[in-house]
Amino acid sequence: MNLEAKKQKYISVIFGGTGFIGMHLARHFLHQKREMVVYLADIKPIDLKKWGTPWRELVEEKRLKFLKVDVRQPIENPDLPQQADLVVNLAAIHREPGHRPDEYFETNLRGAENVCAWAEKIGCTTVVFTSSIAPYGPTEKEKDEDSLPVPLTPYGASKLAAEKMHIAWQRGGSERELVIVRPGVVFGPGEGGNVTRLVRAVLGRYFFYMGNRQTRKAGGYIKELCHALEWELMRLEKAGERFSLFNFTMNPPPSVEEYVTAISRVAGVRRLVPSIPYPILLTLAYLLEVVARPLRIIHPFSPVRIRKLVRSNNIKPGHLQRHEYHFRYTLIEALQDWKQERPQDWNCRR
Repeated sequence: MNLEAKKQKYISVIFGGTGFIGMHLARHFLHQKREMVVYLADIKPIDLKKWGTPWRELVEEKRLKFLKVDVRQPIENPDLPQQADLVVNLAAIHREPGHRPDEYFETNLRGAENVCAWAEKIGCTTVVFTSSIAPYGPTEKEKDEDSLPVPLTPYGASKLAAEKMHIAWQRGGSERELVIVRPGVVFGPGEGGNVTRLVRAVLGRYFFYMGNRQTRKAGGYIKELCHALEWELMRLEKAGERFSLFNFTMNPPPSVEEYVTAISRVAGVRRLVPSIPYPILLTLAYLLEVVARPLRIIHPFSPVRIRKLVRSNNIKPGHLQRHEYHFRYTLIEALQDWKQERPQDWNCRR
């Protein structure tokens, strides 16, 4: 659906919208200077203390609205709009480790079912679903959208099944449009996830290589993801197409060493990162977990995260390349923009 050409009030509903991606996507849409209202449907309210002035102004202008919705239940909030031009399904449990296997399926599958049912109920014909590269599984071999998904985790399996649910919705009506995006790790202002932990570890001098310098980690900048999603919606309309699935990651996916080098450069520091044999670091992580778990101590050395650091996610954005999408940010430019917008994310002990 061509967002630029839309002249009347444009209504978007983002399920799971008060999280990192949802907040940035909402701001991106609303800053296009259109008549637009974005509803953030989530179980958690907007944390304006965290997100600050740009989002507070949008709330005060009543262009950004929060509604409490749990996608694990049938969606029946009477305050939701009775029509919407665009539905975005971001709602998911995704953090690994942190959840039981059944919790990924409970939220990600039931959420997909309930969001699609609501879109059908109100007659919305355009849906965006954020999946993940997790359905591919870890891979040293380069993979693109034509590669066979082989999920190895409950999260990856639940996301792949949720994709099929959205595809079934799209095939249920001749006018329905569906965009499925499979992002790698998405980073940027307010993320608080894997790349934020890496920034803190590098600047805090507690990051170590463990034979993983060349391990590739597919990922991309949050503002790039927002541009890519809008670009793909416009491309679909121009091409007269109704469905697309694309990977979102920089090309080629940066290696761990490239992330570390870029972080050090943007922070203006020099870091001589030592190497520790992987078996030793993994053993230490397990020992720390034995002590920390009973005491409910949160720490960055989970054995699950240590294992993930040595496994490549070598995913290629084949669809974006074929259709000549122009990337706006290099890795260095993305990190610089992030640091400039939210310097507190980079205020780590040095």
